[in-house]
Amino acid sequence: MTSPLNTPSPAVGSATDERWSPRLWGTLLVLCAAMFLDALDVSMVGVALPSIAGDLGLSTATLQWIVSGYILGYGGLLLLGGRAADLLGRRRVFLIALAVFALASLLGGLVDSGPLLIASRFIKGLSAAFTAPAGLSIITTTFKEGPQRNRALSIYTTCAATGFSMGLVLSGLLTELSWRWTMLLPAPIALIALVAGLRMIPHSDREDTRGGYDVPGAVTGTAAMLLLVFTVVQAPEVGWTSARTLLSFLATAALLAAFVTIERRSASPLLRLGVLRSGTQLRAQLGAAAFFGSYVAFQFIVTQYMQSLLGWSALQTALAFLPAGLLVALSSTKVGDVVDRFGTPRVIATGFAFLVAAYAIFLQVDLTPRYAAVILPSMLLLGAACALTFPSLNIQATNGVHDDEQGMVSGLLNTSVQVGGAVFLAVVTAVITAGDHEGTSPASPQAVLDSFRPGLAVVTAIALAGLLITLTGLRADRRARAPQPSVVVATSAGTRAERAEPVGVRD
Repeated sequence: MTSPLNTPSPAVGSATDERWSPRLWGTLLVLCAAMFLDALDVSMVGVALPSIAGDLGLSTATLQWIVSGYILGYGGLLLLGGRAADLLGRRRVFLIALAVFALASLLGGLVDSGPLLIASRFIKGLSAAFTAPAGLSIITTTFKEGPQRNRALSIYTTCAATGFSMGLVLSGLLTELSWRWTMLLPAPIALIALVAGLRMIPHSDREDTRGGYDVPGAVTGTAAMLLLVFTVVQAPEVGWTSARTLLSFLATAALLAAFVTIERRSASPLLRLGVLRSGTQLRAQLGAAAFFGSYVAFQFIVTQYMQSLLGWSALQTALAFLPAGLLVALSSTKVGDVVDRFGTPRVIATGFAFLVAAYAIFLQVDLTPRYAAVILPSMLLLGAACALTFPSLNIQATNGVHDDEQGMVSGLLNTSVQVGGAVFLAVVTAVITAGDHEGTSPASPQAVLDSFRPGLAVVTAIALAGLLITLTGLRADRRARAPQPSVVVATSAGTRAERAEPVGVRD
């Protein structure tokens, strides 16, 4: 939390008045377009997976890599992407990565094999690893902390919800023609956003780099994240207890230990470890991992259930998800006001409670569609959970952070999101395919549904864990609301001179 008396001063040219200039609105819209594309891409691919599998002859384990390939690139390089935005300039990093995103989208629509499609998804994930933290840090350094930033972040997440809901419907329509159109559609939108960004996004200052770029930290941190994500998404296929998996986890632990050691000694660290001493920050990171991880796994199961077992078309599946996206789009602009009134811990806890309820209700599905009784209530609760939780997690993670570390914190938050998605999707996939044996006769529909239920139970347990984590923040929030002196989270050696200046109260 940040004390009202010690709120960091806004950057030059930031939004400090109630009325925003046309250029400020233009900047926000360009950033929202990038977030819109990210959500659009994720939702379109999810609905198109069965069609991709049929066209390219991919197994369920290989099909997972269409999703996981993107997460591998995204989650592996987010820390580097966030720090690069601080060091090299947020505008430059954002625009270059957006151009790569457009090219990767074009490549994904033209390939004719599973490995090439996975490769294009990996490249797109790499570009998103730079656009996401750069875009979020541009918002948090442009809009003053408090109602102004909360409003901007609410609009930002609304565009994500709109992209997701539109992506579901567009994917349903486009997949009826060809799944390739779902890959190609983001390319022209990205190009339009790129041209607009060149005109609208102001040039940003770079951080003083006299302390160096922390190349060893970048190498070990990136290698650790890539190896961790690669290991967990491959583990269901090669075995969680296989020598290959265990050695990969051991190597990941060694790289993480080396990374921590380097960051402690670096004058200009890739990740200032002191930020994780804040309970508020730590809960935001763990909550983001549980929230997105449970949702990605849930969408993977539900898409397979609706199309493979119920025989629904891609469009019918998209329309089933649509109420969740519409609810988010209609309500997210008001979340900033809700957070201002109740605080992020209460809003996040409420969102997680809705999430647990949504998953628990969906556990009742069977081979007969029960849309009004089971599917629709689940989707509405899911939409309410997303509307409350996602923007609140972004607000909680970025509040009380200096401008020169917004990219770092944004990268850390997105790393938690994507690593959580990769880990929990891999775990749930392993649970689903535990009884699947290649070469045997096709399983009956009831047997397939029975294999889905343990996966749904794991998804519910992940959401419940996220709820329990966020509940620990309610007591801390009550303490933080009481008058108390400002304290400073320990800084690295390179920033010790800043300790005399309060950066905000953090629990």
